[in-house]
This record gives sequence, structure tokens and C-alpha cells, in this order.
Amino acid sequence: MGRSVSADTSTTWQALATLPLLAGLPDDRLRLLWSASVPRRHEAGDVLRRVGDPAGHLLLLLHGQVSATITTATGRVIRFGEWTAPSALDKIAVLDDRGHPSSLTAVTPCSVRYLPRARFEELVDDVAAVRRHVLRLLAQQARQQQERFADTATRSVEERLAAWLLEGAEAAPGSGVELPGTQQELADLLGTTRVTVTRTLSRMRRDGLVELTGRTVGVLAPELLALRAGGHGPSGQPQVNAG
Repeated sequence: MGRSVSADTSTTWQALATLPLLAGLPDDRLRLLWSASVPRRHEAGDVLRRVGDPAGHLLLLLHGQVSATITTATGRVIRFGEWTAPSALDKIAVLDDRGHPSSLTAVTPCSVRYLPRARFEELVDDVAAVRRHVLRLLAQQARQQQERFADTATRSVEERLAAWLLEGAEAAPGSGVELPGTQQELADLLGTTRVTVTRTLSRMRRDGLVELTGRTVGVLAPELLALRAGGHGPSGQPQVNAG
């Protein structure tokens, strides 16, 4: 689980109400969930869960950012995305009880509550709003997997990168698109190599489509960038926040 210590006691059960999964639950239910969950703090780089680890707890991310990756037999890292608090992580793995499908790693210092699977299953059984949330998530993930497979099979790296930048620019207008850690991590997310991402970004900058400032990419010409994306706009890459 990596380095972890008890979370700050200043945080209260009301923090659970910020999670999309638990929004709308009555206060008494939130207090029970708070009492049933175990607090942990993780430093950047800590591995919260590894591929195949038993999914005996639902991870309630209250502060920070976590990435999900797998490493193939050849050593290639495949990055599925990043989740920013507040978010409940790996709900599906907890429900199907087949272990975590990816490794969860803290990108920044994180505050997490570990809720036993039995308590999460009770919520799904008893609370219609929670059940609907999980069903929507299943449908969303199935659609995203299909879109990502189609993107990787049919679209070039430049098209996928351009679409990813447009999606980020739409999510945070005027503030630039933050790279997910490093260009290597962006390459993992797009299913390519760091060298290819570096060359593609340099070409976009040379053509006046983007500007790079540290880890921030400013989109200068969204209309032209959309043409680089194949004219399709955002491609439906993995969600940054799954809720």
C-alpha cells in the first residue's frame, strides 16, 4: 500500500457528501460510512493498489490525484487515466470481486478513506441513487473502451493528441491543458512512445497551434487543431475524474 499515515482528524464525515457516488445520502448514513472507513494519507508515488490485488475496499479519494496503469509483459506501461478528488476509485473491481485491473498510484499527496466492500454492496442494494450511479458508470466505461479501441486502431498519434488537447481545453477554458505528470505519462495515456509525443508536440508548436510552458500546453488555434484531430474534435479519451 506504500507509505501511509492516519488522515488529519480535522476532516469530518461531511467530506463524503462531496463524492458524486454518495451525494444526496442522509447525514446519518454518511456518519456510518465515515465510521466504517479507514483513513490513510499517501505521498506522491505511493502505490495504493497493484494489478490483481484483492478489491476488498472501495477507495474514497477525498484529496489529491491518482493514476491507473498496467505494465505489459514487454515492460510497456499503459495508462488509463487520472482521477482527481473527490472520487470513488475502482467501484467495478469492488463489485465483481476479481481483483484490481490496474495499479493505482498517487500522483500528488492524497487523503483516502478505505470503505469495506460489504458496506459498499449494502449501499448498492439499499439506495436507488447509488445503484443508478453505478449503472451509469458501467455504461460510460463500456462506451469509452469502445471509443478508445477505435481511436487506437484507426487514428494517428497526432489525431489522438490533438483531440486530447481539445478536450482538455474545453474542460478548462483559458487556463491551458496540464500534462499528466510527464510526456512519458501522456504517451502511456495515448498508447504511444514518449519520443513520438515529443515530436508531435514540437511540430504543433512549430506550426503555431500550441505553446508549451513547463507542464502546461496552451491551445492557440483550436480550429486548426480540430483539423489535426481529423475534424472530429475530442475523441473520448479516458476520463480524468470517474466520480
